[in-house]
Amino acid sequence: MLSALHRLTQQLLKVAMAWTVVACLSVTLLLTACSGASASGLTGDYVEDTVAVAHTLQATIALSQDDAERPDAELAARSLINDYMSRYRPRPQVNGLASFTTMQTALNSLAGHYNTYANRPLPDSLKERVGKELTKAERSAVRGS
Repeated sequence: MLSALHRLTQQLLKVAMAWTVVACLSVTLLLTACSGASASGLTGDYVEDTVAVAHTLQATIALSQDDAERPDAELAARSLINDYMSRYRPRPQVNGLASFTTMQTALNSLAGHYNTYANRPLPDSLKERVGKELTKAERSAVRGS
C-alpha cells in the first residue's frame, strides 16, 4: 500500500514538473513574440525601418573589396534584407507604396548578387543603381509615399 502511494506521488510530481516547464516555455515564447524589435533590430515602424535598412545597406555596399569586415557585413546585410522583406511584404498597407516597391527592387538586386556571386565584388553599375534606389526609397518613405 505504501509503495503504491509512493509511485502515485512520483507520477504526480512528474506531471506537475512537465506542466511547469510547458507553462514557462509558453510564457517565454509569448513575451518574445510580443516584443517590439526583432533580432535584426527592426522596430515595426515602416519609415524608421526603411531609413535604417537603407543606411545599413549603403554602408555595406560602400565597403571596399579588401576590407576585412566585408564578408561579415554582407552576411548581416542578407539577413537584414530577409527580415525586412518578410516583415513588410505581407502588409497590404505598406507593399503598395512607391517607397516599398523601390526598396524591394533594390533589395532583390542586392540579395540576388549576394546569393549568386557571394565571392565577387559588387559591380560598379549595380552598386550605383542600388545606391540610387535606396536613396529614392528612403526619401519617398520619409515623405510618406
